[in-house]
Amino acid sequence: MSTAAASSGTTDGTEWKPKHNPWLIAVVVTVAAFMEILDTTIVNVALPHIAGNLSSTYDDATWTLTSYLVANGIVLTISGWLGKLFGRRHYFLICISMFSLSSFLCGISTSLPELIMFRLMQGFFGGGLQPNQQSIILDTFPPNKRAAAFGLTAIATVVAPVLGPSLGGWITDNYSWRWVFFINVPVGILATIAVSIMVDDPPWARKQKAPLDFVGIGLITIGFGCLEVAVDRGEDEDWFGSRIIVIMAILAVLGIGGAVFWLLRAKNPAVDLRVFKDRNFAVGTGLMGAVGALLYSSAIIVPQFSQQIMGYTATLSGLILSPGGMVVIVLIPLVGIAMKYVQLRYIIALGFFLMGVSMFWSAQLVPLLDFKHLVLFRMSQTGTMAFLFVPISTITYATLPRRLNADGSALFSMARNVLGSLSISGATALVTELRQAHQSDMVHWMTPYHQPYNEYLAHTRVVAAARGYAQGALDSVAMGRLYKEFQKQVAILAYNEVFMILGIGCMLVVPFCFLMSPLKGGNK
Repeated sequence: MSTAAASSGTTDGTEWKPKHNPWLIAVVVTVAAFMEILDTTIVNVALPHIAGNLSSTYDDATWTLTSYLVANGIVLTISGWLGKLFGRRHYFLICISMFSLSSFLCGISTSLPELIMFRLMQGFFGGGLQPNQQSIILDTFPPNKRAAAFGLTAIATVVAPVLGPSLGGWITDNYSWRWVFFINVPVGILATIAVSIMVDDPPWARKQKAPLDFVGIGLITIGFGCLEVAVDRGEDEDWFGSRIIVIMAILAVLGIGGAVFWLLRAKNPAVDLRVFKDRNFAVGTGLMGAVGALLYSSAIIVPQFSQQIMGYTATLSGLILSPGGMVVIVLIPLVGIAMKYVQLRYIIALGFFLMGVSMFWSAQLVPLLDFKHLVLFRMSQTGTMAFLFVPISTITYATLPRRLNADGSALFSMARNVLGSLSISGATALVTELRQAHQSDMVHWMTPYHQPYNEYLAHTRVVAAARGYAQGALDSVAMGRLYKEFQKQVAILAYNEVFMILGIGCMLVVPFCFLMSPLKGGNK
């Protein structure tokens, strides 16, 4: 078999078949990816416990998130090159085993610097799991069967970030934050054994000469590393009022801009950007980036609101998210049937439109909101993912040459994860900024010259007296109650505005869906 045929994927693409059942292979590689995706959100709710146990501040503890996202974003981009260097199957096994080892080391960490270092390792090796899973599924299934296989992938990609906070909250509340990491170890061991038995490389994905692109990898590392740090730490460091954030932002622009310039001209680039010549792939990658941003940002806002404003425990706030995952699992098969008869771009456009409607509906938070309504809001948001992930994944790779699957999968996963992780920081910062803006605006009404202010204080004094407070303490109790209510209402206004902004973002994405080809899910 010629090298040219192998690289093109035409002859090999029709002759090569996996030795084992394709669905078993899909399940095995998806379990490994599920484990890594889960880790992007499962740690969030454990941060206060980590900070307390390791004698650090909450702000310092957030570096465990930043370090993971920095390493993850860098490796996602160059995972295609690493797959060529080691062979895709061997690289996938290295990623699973080392991710599991890093998880164990995170669990036994005795200091915050140790935990941050091991989280860097976790992000570095975990970054290769999603793109490799995607490319393995692309090569294992023929184009007309990929939609069904991507349905399985969607369950991992959509449900894992949703399940993460609830599982992390339950583990943290009932056991220890260390088990948030330890649970990866047995799953990783089983996944390593299963992958080593079932997964084989097609000829075009085996180990091959992959010249080291020092410049490309260096620019990617600087660009994405500095971008993650700037966005993730910007709110704490007063954004561009901080010299560090300014430096990080400049390096991010220079690094990413320089990387694009270099990779388009290099003879053997670390990432082949020619994949973007395929219009379906280019538009699909952008749309998947939007999906990641919307999914992750809304997934962090809901539990944040329920814990900080409604006073829910970590477990209860996580349970708000879980039913949404069940809705996705139910809807994906139905969307899969519709894909055979309806153009994919119409389904995708409908998905973004419905997500926008759900965001607008969610922008109705009130102080006395009950648990049921929060669950319904989140179910409506998450359920729309069934109309997006599988159709976007299917049409994105529909016209992409097989030899570009590895680079395409790396960039596709990078867009979703990097934009998703950036949106987490962005949404949190936006809530803070809007709270400050509303506080500045509403404080003008907190004056004795405003009659409702006086009436509220008078009423609160009466209630405090009825509860047995001393006469001299009534004013301080009333002011304390007023301040809490003021902060709560300011926060609710901010969260409602964030949901409105996300809804507008969804609607703005809809027209771009029609730039894709008029394909259906059964197209070959």
